[in-house]
Amino acid sequence: MSEEAPAEERIEKALQKLSRDAQSGGYHLNPDREFTKDLIAGLLVNEDRYGYWACPCRLASGKKEEDLDIICPCDYRDPDLGAFHMCYCALYVSEKVIRKEVVLEGSIPERRPPGGKRDKQIPGGALLPGKLAYPVWRCKVCGYLCAREEPPETCPVCKVKKERFERFL
Repeated sequence: MSEEAPAEERIEKALQKLSRDAQSGGYHLNPDREFTKDLIAGLLVNEDRYGYWACPCRLASGKKEEDLDIICPCDYRDPDLGAFHMCYCALYVSEKVIRKEVVLEGSIPERRPPGGKRDKQIPGGALLPGKLAYPVWRCKVCGYLCAREEPPETCPVCKVKKERFERFL
C-alpha cells in the first residue's frame, strides 16, 4: 500500500469518471475544479490505503464493513444535499449551487452516528411492520421509485426535475 500522493493523470481520470457517473445519476460535482480534484486525491489515497473510497473528510477504520456508510458516495449524501446543498465533504452539490442560486458557506453537521451506535441505528427510526423508515417517491414520468426524505433533484433514469415526483408511500 502506497502513501504517496496520486499522480495527476490518475486524479484526472477519476474526476472524469466521477463526473460522468454524477451527471448520469442526476447529481453535480462541486464546480470548484481544484477543490474537487483535492477531494478526489483524498479518495484515491484512501483507496490505496484501505482498498475503498472512504470519505477523505472522515476518519475511516480501515475495516470496510465498518466504513460502508462513508464510502463515497456516502449514505449521508442525499440528506445533506437536501438540507445544506452539499454533502459533508462538499464533493457533491445541489443544482441550486450550480445555478448560483445558493452560495456554500461554512461546514455542515456530521450525520454519522458515533462508532458504537452505528450498527444499532436504522436511518429514519425503527422499521416497524407497516411503517417505512423513509417516504417512497415515484417519478410520475418513468415510474422510478426511491425511499428518502425528499425526492432527488433530478430523476436518475429519465432526468426530469424534482417537481415531477409524487409521494408514493
